[in-house]
Amino acid sequence: MSARVKCNCQSCTIRGFVGPAVVITLGVLLLLHEVHGGRFYFGSTWPVILIVIGLLHLASAMASREGHVSPLPSPGVPPMPPTPPAPPKGGSQTTYSAQGQ
Repeated sequence: MSARVKCNCQSCTIRGFVGPAVVITLGVLLLLHEVHGGRFYFGSTWPVILIVIGLLHLASAMASREGHVSPLPSPGVPPMPPTPPAPPKGGSQTTYSAQGQ
């Protein structure tokens, strides 16, 4: 089993509410459809679901990321190699020894 680290920052917490909010929105829309005796057409309510998703993503983007924990890279992906150091400025000195000269 992998030891996944769960982030508890406000942004990630709000982002975790997207799925439950969509399910609740669908339930409310179906309830309204049943209560109004079919006058409330469910097929035209998809913009409401998009608005709920958009509002939650907007709230997530505006929330604090203080204490955010980045996910660990997957074990199958090799780490990036380090970048080589920059050449020294102001001269033609090399960092290699004088082997072979």
